[in-house]
Amino acid sequence: MSATNSVNGTATTEVLKSPFLKAIVQQIRGQDSYGVYRNWSDELILKPFIVTKQKKREISVEGEVDPITVARIIAFYRAVAARIEQETGLLSQVVVDLSHEGFGWALVFSGRLLLAVKTLRDAHRFGFESLEKVAKEGEKLVQKGVELAQRFPEVGKL
Repeated sequence: MSATNSVNGTATTEVLKSPFLKAIVQQIRGQDSYGVYRNWSDELILKPFIVTKQKKREISVEGEVDPITVARIIAFYRAVAARIEQETGLLSQVVVDLSHEGFGWALVFSGRLLLAVKTLRDAHRFGFESLEKVAKEGEKLVQKGVELAQRFPEVGKL
């Protein structure tokens, strides 16, 4: 791969400046022990998070959830935790529990405080219509988590 990899202009530079999208890219690159994504553009790294309605219909929900999809789900919620950590200073952790059928939970917590709880259905089809929606959904979870952390700071420090 070259340093000029891109998604052919599907994302505006304003969207790519989103703190949440930057956090996702940071999480993916942080888990890249072999340097595969070193020269990839942020757009190219974020491209798998875009799954159109048509594409979702084409993805079978039978069988195990693809490990790449599981890694994408984990990266998304780790980005939520990282952003909450940046905003509050509380160490945040993520637990993703998925059954082989694609059902489960994503939990973001700090101490004994649950900052974000999301029920996962059809994890095989995890994705968003656009990068704008990825950023919007992520920031919504971050803001709710930050509000809870500010409301109950002593529980987050336990």
